[in-house]
Amino acid sequence: MKKLKLSSLVLATSLFYQGAALSAEHEVKMLNNGTEGMMVFEPAFLKVEKGDTVKFLATDAGHDSVSAYVPDGAEGWTGENSKDITVTLDTEGVYLYKCTPHVMMGMVGVIQVGTVTDKSGAEKASEELLAKMAMGKDRIEKYLAQVN
Repeated sequence: MKKLKLSSLVLATSLFYQGAALSAEHEVKMLNNGTEGMMVFEPAFLKVEKGDTVKFLATDAGHDSVSAYVPDGAEGWTGENSKDITVTLDTEGVYLYKCTPHVMMGMVGVIQVGTVTDKSGAEKASEELLAKMAMGKDRIEKYLAQVN
């Protein structure tokens, strides 16, 4: 009986650590200037797996990362200005995020988690972001076009 309990404990522990080892951490820089111009997340489009984490790095001061749209059942996030934030993405789908002070300059991004069969909710939410933008309006459409 003790052998069975010990074997079960070892198996459960190894499965737990295997699952943890399979998830990945991705980094997104919040920048005043990047490869796509002023006020950008870099990279601004990510494709990750369910359970992965994304760490938004306050590389340049004055930026935050705030979810603008998340799939049904997912949790949104609100980062603080000039501070790193790490988000674990446990629900498949499309996530839109923004920098609150610079959304008008097109500082937005898209994360695809796992397989996406319907991005219509994200596309509709992107229209609300577009209405707030004075610059960089092509960015959100460009990032959404990469979702597959």
